[in-house]
Amino acid sequence: MENLFSHAAGPGANQPDPSIELDPVICTVVVPGPVSRAFMGFTDHTHLWWPMEEHSVFGTGSHVEFEENLVLETADDGKTTSWGTIDDWQPPLSFHASWYPGTTALWSTELRVAFRAVDGGTEVRLVHDGWEGAEDPSATRASYDKGWPDVLARFARFMGVPAS
Repeated sequence: MENLFSHAAGPGANQPDPSIELDPVICTVVVPGPVSRAFMGFTDHTHLWWPMEEHSVFGTGSHVEFEENLVLETADDGKTTSWGTIDDWQPPLSFHASWYPGTTALWSTELRVAFRAVDGGTEVRLVHDGWEGAEDPSATRASYDKGWPDVLARFARFMGVPAS
């Protein structure tokens, strides 16, 4: 499956080269409303806007939620998997997570999402880094570089930004 979570190395894949430095993926979107509303929309209502059909472990019919210090996906049959562990929670300004959807925390990357007031609403800035934690750093980064803009566009539509 070619999506945001398809970062496992395939057969014959090269071992990661720790000498390669990969830039973080940085995505930004502005949504209407105050910072607290944007933060709540992102973290409390993820199940309403996250594109599960394209970016999930279990696929359509499952849902994602922030629960205590975890980001969890639950399938329609009740199975769960952790996408990440929240290790810095600063509502309504930011959160940081070790990010490992469909794998284990041994192969995590780093995700920070920050919210700040700007003219016209709230800027949501996502920075995804730490590619050396992935089995195939370059492929993992490329997958997220392609996927995150679509995920944030879906969030922006949920928050009231017209589709472009």
